[in-house]
Amino acid sequence: MSNPPSSFSFPIESDHAGSRLDTIVAERIKHCSRSFAATLIRSGHITVDGKAKKPGYQVKTGERVEGEIAPPQTPAFIAQDIELSILYEDDDLLVVNKAPGMVVHPAPGHSQGTLVNALMHHCPNLTGISGSLRPGIVHRLDKDTSGALVVAKTSLAMQNLSDQFKNRTVRKRYLALVYGSVENTAGEIELPIGRHPVDRKKMSTTARHPRSALTYWQVKKRYHGACLLELDIRTGRTHQIRVHCTAMGHPVIGDPVYCRRGDIKRFTRENPEMGEMAAPINRQMLHAWKLSFRHPVTGKMNRFTAPLPDDMSQLISCFEQEPL
Repeated sequence: MSNPPSSFSFPIESDHAGSRLDTIVAERIKHCSRSFAATLIRSGHITVDGKAKKPGYQVKTGERVEGEIAPPQTPAFIAQDIELSILYEDDDLLVVNKAPGMVVHPAPGHSQGTLVNALMHHCPNLTGISGSLRPGIVHRLDKDTSGALVVAKTSLAMQNLSDQFKNRTVRKRYLALVYGSVENTAGEIELPIGRHPVDRKKMSTTARHPRSALTYWQVKKRYHGACLLELDIRTGRTHQIRVHCTAMGHPVIGDPVYCRRGDIKRFTRENPEMGEMAAPINRQMLHAWKLSFRHPVTGKMNRFTAPLPDDMSQLISCFEQEPL
């Protein structure tokens, strides 16, 4: 696992004339992404013939590019020996099956016990790749959403995977238990999502400044008062599945934010046996089931499946004991 060199200097050859400065730096400097190069250029740490330039500056033949890269900033959080369920790992990345209840990145109120704390213990050299204070984190899952999540172990892998997510070539399939009986067997939800106009902790399809969001879904199994859905999201908006399921009138079971009291009361009334479960429903029943992407180094397509967590498996077993 490597970081860019502490300093560098190189001339612009004729075949690179006209290239963007940030692009040529990313091409010439090992383990330096274009976005990190742009950050260094804006801060004055990379110059052309001793002069500050913008990231989009078009370099000319004979000019000399020089740069200094300070040691990665050490995050304030600590490494912790926390068990991880690892689905795959090599020198460039690892894929974990995140447990429900685990926060991905330290934040106010969650400075320890997060996935990043665990990763820093498992991969000591992960800290600060590309100068990042969020080492290796390419995408996220909500605290109480379980499932497959890929983590980059080098700057090159992080930039490549970030580009795949940005270009929407990564495939993500989820499983969700939702309230009620969904009328059709499959469909799509194309409703824009943005910050809720009143409650800033929630997302909404009636936001003032929404962004496009697309979710495909199909019913995998029907139960008494509930359905198991497979969902394929083509965008990665915050709380996308939870918001879209609520918008179609079938919120995710146990969702503390988007479930209405009436949904929960009706479900409990129709399924009294749920109250006798050994593991009560205390989170949204949403699981990142399958994850597909191209390996950032080999280019090979990788596909991973994350086993269901115990609480969701138990709830499904409980449903299956009750006939429709």
